[in-house]
Amino acid sequence: MTKGPVAILFILQSLTGCNHANRQIVDQIYIDSLIMHYQEPALAKTNESAMVFWKNRIRPSLPGITSESKYAGALSLRFHLFGDIRDIQSADSVMRKLDSNFNHREAQADLTLIGDAILQHQFKKADSYLQAATSIGLKKYDRLTASFDVDFELGRFFYASEELKELKSNTDYGYFFRRSKMDHLNGELDSSIHAMLRAAELEQSSPYLKQVALSNAADLYIHAGDLKQAAELYKQCIAINGADFHSITGLGWIALVHDGNDSLAEKIFEFAHVRSRLPDPVFKLTQMSEARGDSVKEKKYAEDFFRLATDSSYGNMYNKYLIELCTGILNDPALAVKISKKELENRSTPQTYAWYAWSLFSNHRPQEAYDVFAKNVSGKPLEGLELYWMGKVMQGAHKGYNAQSFFKAAYLNQYDLSPVIVKDLEKLLD
Repeated sequence: MTKGPVAILFILQSLTGCNHANRQIVDQIYIDSLIMHYQEPALAKTNESAMVFWKNRIRPSLPGITSESKYAGALSLRFHLFGDIRDIQSADSVMRKLDSNFNHREAQADLTLIGDAILQHQFKKADSYLQAATSIGLKKYDRLTASFDVDFELGRFFYASEELKELKSNTDYGYFFRRSKMDHLNGELDSSIHAMLRAAELEQSSPYLKQVALSNAADLYIHAGDLKQAAELYKQCIAINGADFHSITGLGWIALVHDGNDSLAEKIFEFAHVRSRLPDPVFKLTQMSEARGDSVKEKKYAEDFFRLATDSSYGNMYNKYLIELCTGILNDPALAVKISKKELENRSTPQTYAWYAWSLFSNHRPQEAYDVFAKNVSGKPLEGLELYWMGKVMQGAHKGYNAQSFFKAAYLNQYDLSPVIVKDLEKLLD
């Protein structure tokens, strides 16, 4: 029987509806349930008990190592769960006191302080702790992992690569986690994802470390443009740790940049903002409002983020985000130049030089920007945002072919970029 025009139209509409539904990755019902039934995860309760236990075992009149280190570790984990930077500062204080009590001869204290300094983007301080620990004497594995972490963050990639070769192991979480970072830097994305998933597979004793590796793998899948797989991994992370607000925020990002569901994204970001003390969800709310075209909320969230992220407690942790806002929504490129100079004092890498070049360009200093690019950035691996910025610098230097190359490379990383930047790239590449 021949179908009439109305029947055909109905079928087409049904197929269109199905295709649209298939395109949606982040499920509203899942998010509603996640928010409605949220409760503090067992990991947080266990950690809180451990923190009280070890704190009570500390005897100021009789300094030790074990109780102090365990207490500092519990404080650090609480920071990772709920984002209160004061926990890291307290952990830092405990370990510095331990270091002093043992006359700076306890390498374990320096190793912990290295990790805390890197976390707070105090990379030169981390290097000084590394030198102190090395002079005391470290086991080979501890020396190599700490050296890799410091060298990688300071842009000493040759040394980091050599340390990674010495670390090589088919059964070590730490090796594969660090190999993933190096592969990503070198543009070997498939290998980077595989290494991070291998790290997660190897970690059997710590659900938290397994979750960290899975969450990092999800971030890499976003970079690769496989947002469905990223979402699946984020949900696995949340099942392990209900306070994994990085993964929760990651689902919000997918809802925004892939599903185009800004209302659901806003709901997720607001939830993460209420539950976590870190400023990150506020930055996402800024980008969501910008994509929506809500200039009032966009400005409000940008100012809120700026206020939170410039708190001295955070040090240099949010300089890249601050530069993005100061050269955009907040329109203060002179401050962006100041922030990027401060970042260069902290670490001089192709990425941070790209931030400086972009800040100079935004502050109407195109020749200086190009000179910084030519000397310190050209030919080096960059992330999506830096590629976009360097395309703009090339455009300003009237190097259209080079600019297009950067824009094309940036567009390959479109899901790492805000919807407004992606829209601009599409115009530039049209």
